[in-house]
Amino acid sequence: MLKIGYDTVKKQQFEAIGLKWEGTFSEAEAGGIKSMMKEMHERMNEIDHVVQSENLIGLSYNAQTGNDRFVPYSVVEVAKISNIPEGVMAISVPETTFVRMKHLKGQDIRASYRNIYQWIAEKGYVTSTEYLTHLEIYPVHQDSYSNDPNFTIMIPITMEE
Repeated sequence: MLKIGYDTVKKQQFEAIGLKWEGTFSEAEAGGIKSMMKEMHERMNEIDHVVQSENLIGLSYNAQTGNDRFVPYSVVEVAKISNIPEGVMAISVPETTFVRMKHLKGQDIRASYRNIYQWIAEKGYVTSTEYLTHLEIYPVHQDSYSNDPNFTIMIPITMEE
């Protein structure tokens, strides 16, 4: 049986440039997010000052139980914002503490999310959805349309008071 590992990490505030999409979870499952990720992958060479060209970052806002719509972004982290290409946008992500886990090809994505949220609760953390619901890191060499991807899941947290 595969051992799932979790850790906490504080990510400093960062700037990013990329694409924004808005829709329902069923629209996302029908390929809306995958087409945005593919376009972002194709447009990475238009962006200056990319910090890690081997990763695409997925940012999701308002992706909570009970919400029908949410706002995901497909971005790359940049050292500084300059010369924003047409059709993309800049976004700033504040310093955030995350619980991080690696989702591996062959694992059930919904189960990975259930497991990470269960671990967060067991450790006495609470999710911090004030700004960002979750962050995902995808290797750029991976097919954007894969139904069985490798990626890192990062959930913003705070300590229970």
